[in-house]
Amino acid sequence: MAKKKKEKKSKSKTAKYFGAFGRAHKKAQVQLESSKPLLQHLNELRQRLFKGLFALLITTGVSFAYANQLIDLLASPIGGKEALISIEVTENIAIFMRVSILSGLVLGMPVLIYQLFRFILPGLKGRERLWVIIGVPFATLLFVSGILFTWYIMIPTSIPFLINFLDITTQVRPLNYFEFVTKLMFWIGISFEMPLIVMILSRFGLVTAKQLLGGWRYAFVGIALTAAAVTPTVDPVNMGLVMIPLAGLYLISVVLAAVVRRNK
Repeated sequence: MAKKKKEKKSKSKTAKYFGAFGRAHKKAQVQLESSKPLLQHLNELRQRLFKGLFALLITTGVSFAYANQLIDLLASPIGGKEALISIEVTENIAIFMRVSILSGLVLGMPVLIYQLFRFILPGLKGRERLWVIIGVPFATLLFVSGILFTWYIMIPTSIPFLINFLDITTQVRPLNYFEFVTKLMFWIGISFEMPLIVMILSRFGLVTAKQLLGGWRYAFVGIALTAAAVTPTVDPVNMGLVMIPLAGLYLISVVLAAVVRRNK
């Protein structure tokens, strides 16, 4: 009798063990199934990043062919390359690489934006495909507009101000000059993407045109801080040159947010 009870108890423990193991296995399967969408998104993100970087490598390689001509063009506001004096062994090659990468980024911008749209707006159907058809050239146009604005308005205004400030002779180093010019172009170009960013946020219901209009004071402060961050000087003239187009882009963002929500 005691032996039977012992065997019964042993079987009960075994059944209990296998039951707990089965429940744990089933729970692990459920967790694995629930994690599949996340893994798929991460894998898609990896593929999109790889494609974007591959396109950037190609456009940067193409930029090597005309980097010298582009350097001559960028140096024209300072009086040409003759006005620059290099004092480090690696300075000239650093300039060449920096200008080539910026040029490659501008050329590869449509591909990078396309990959971004395909990731954040998956499963596009019908009219939603217009987001990619319109968004890619629109984003590229905004970025290029920021670069042209920097080249034709910001640089001709800021360079003379910085060089002639206090009437002290300035010996311009090429690495410092090209770093200044390329950073200014890049960040103002990124700042000009504001309407596109707001349009995407509105598409997902994160912001509305009413909220944007109601928070115009905060937007003005944000625009002022952005202008102060991207401009090379803190004088009101250069800040104003950046704030005016950003304020105009903010108004365009409000209109686009209203249109997107209405269509949705």
